[in-house]
Amino acid sequence: MRKICDKVLALGVQDKKRKLFDALIPLPDGTSYNSYLVTGDAKTAVIDAADPMFVDEWLNNLKETGAKPDYIVANHAEQDHSGGIVDFLREYPEAKVVTNLKCREMLSCLLHIPEEKFILVADREKLELGGLSLEFYLTPWVHWPDTMFTYLREEEVLFPCDFLGAHYASDDLFVRDEQLVYRSAKRYYAEIMMPFRPQIRKYLALAKNLNPKIIAPSHGQVYNRPEFILSAYDEWSGERTRDVLILYVSMHESVRRMAERIQRELEGSSVTVKSLDLVEADLGEVAMELVDVEAVLIGSPTVLGGAHPAAAYAAFLFNALRPKAKYLGIFGSYAWGGRMVEQLAGLVTNVKPEVLPPMVVKGLPTEEDEEKISAWTREMADNLKISH
Repeated sequence: MRKICDKVLALGVQDKKRKLFDALIPLPDGTSYNSYLVTGDAKTAVIDAADPMFVDEWLNNLKETGAKPDYIVANHAEQDHSGGIVDFLREYPEAKVVTNLKCREMLSCLLHIPEEKFILVADREKLELGGLSLEFYLTPWVHWPDTMFTYLREEEVLFPCDFLGAHYASDDLFVRDEQLVYRSAKRYYAEIMMPFRPQIRKYLALAKNLNPKIIAPSHGQVYNRPEFILSAYDEWSGERTRDVLILYVSMHESVRRMAERIQRELEGSSVTVKSLDLVEADLGEVAMELVDVEAVLIGSPTVLGGAHPAAAYAAFLFNALRPKAKYLGIFGSYAWGGRMVEQLAGLVTNVKPEVLPPMVVKGLPTEEDEEKISAWTREMADNLKISH
């Protein structure tokens, strides 16, 4: 347990060895399952639980405080934050689970917690602890329909659960290296929050208006300089775009040569370009680079007449994460035909970027093909300059 301020202790645990989250998201820096103890003059409350795999360590941290909690606040039903609640209630049978109606529905389904164990709160309702009060703000679709913030006004501490967090395990309670955390938080935003950008903008404004001195999320470190993460979210979720991202996969060098030619032409037109080989890049890298790009170019060879699976996955990811990119381009190479372009374009239905005319060549690009690729790229660069 570690002290955040006079009335708040951190109870969470560090998971430095975990390499994959939700069987999907790579974790190069591990993660944490943050939980907090708030002690009033009359009542005590725990804010969020821990992942089931770490429930013993989490409960031991709580027991070391000597507290007998009256409540556990569930800001979000996902099991990495709620999974320890069943064991908590077994240890503290008189305690109640404080949450909103939607979260109760989900917790009842996911954890089979009986209805009588809940206290339901509405938007902007308060829970008095004696000299302290917890204020609850419903924030649906950040990133589930059940999410809410909890604000301890007297100590000016905001507990936003997943919002503003980072998959980053550290023995330091507070952020020390903002540059390092910026990258982890951006990766986290890209993978989890970006699809909900309109809601993110709305609840970012709420977080700013609360004007907390400390932001204590449920993953990563605690921010004792909140403007750092608030301004980062303002940048990522805003309308500004820049640069071009090339995502490609190449089986026999044809697509790689095309990608390299496109990159050289764009750089020659003073356009900043990032290029990722989809065989080498992980999901988090791709997602992070999608956050604020102007244009995304997906390159693929044909495989059995269709797109390479790695390119198809990139298109699927683009569609699922809904970045604010204004342009989408498809390029590639084929040997005997196929529907690679149609397949990739057909995977993008949730967002509506301007789809550029495709650039497809047969086999290894010839000198004539190279000139066509250059002309195609220069036209795109002109469009990007106009949009800026």
